Amino acid sequence: MKKISLLLMIVCAVQCLYAQDQVYQTFKDRWVINTFSVETLPKRKLDARIAHRFGDLAGDAGGWTTFYGLENASDVSFGVEYGATDNLTLGFGRSKGSGQLRQLLNASLKYKLIAQAVDGKPISLAVVGMTSLSTSQKSGDPSSISYFESFPHRMVHHGALLAARKFSENFSLQLSAGITHRNVVPAGDDNNTFHMGLATRIQVSRVLGIIGDFAFPVISESDQSNVTHYAPIGIGFEFDTGGHVFQLNFTNASGLMPTDYIPYTTSNWGDGEFRIGFTISRMFNI
Repeated sequence: MKKISLLLMIVCAVQCLYAQDQVYQTFKDRWVINTFSVETLPKRKLDARIAHRFGDLAGDAGGWTTFYGLENASDVSFGVEYGATDNLTLGFGRSKGSGQLRQLLNASLKYKLIAQAVDGKPISLAVVGMTSLSTSQKSGDPSSISYFESFPHRMVHHGALLAARKFSENFSLQLSAGITHRNVVPAGDDNNTFHMGLATRIQVSRVLGIIGDFAFPVISESDQSNVTHYAPIGIGFEFDTGGHVFQLNFTNASGLMPTDYIPYTTSNWGDGEFRIGFTISRMFNI
């Protein structure tokens, strides 16, 4: 009996040491601003999310006429994410869409392959995939990509690999690389858009963090669309109240989903074509 008790005590001690070895909250949320973060939800946690992007704050479409973009909405999203396991998060939602495909149903899957550990694995590594389905009415113009000659033409797919490290309680950095595939594109455009990304979080206080992200689209030489693409850049403030996370951000990306903003960002920060946005995240136990 004493041997069994001793064995149980050793097992408990090892488990406690292992738990202490993990690095938590590289980012406070499953999203930074535009991009996914490496974070996954704990098992049986449900995250209800609302996100909003207004119109251009300045430039030709902004200013006092539109109350600095606050009277316009470039994109709106409602959705939920669920922790199927500690390493697997599933997501589903609806967004207005700001690109050439609208009324999007978005389904996502994120799996954490590696978790950063103290005196162990130096980084966290996750893979994420998303599919967006346009439910908008079919166009009568055969030259429009919303003509939807077949059902797959309504769909856009996105996949990315995320690698992040929490260097201290106050600083985290993430690198990413991925591809967005559109089944149908405007004439001269390329179906595949590769990108490389960077994201960071600087924790200012217990409740306030400064966050930022950047995605660089790699435009193929075969792209003859003559459309000027810009890198989606976002900066923002993240407030963790304990019950929910509130985010206020500024970005030139008009769309909220990577299936939307990566191939369709044509707004330039230098021309005042950036906008205010916010995200509200509320966690529930299921």
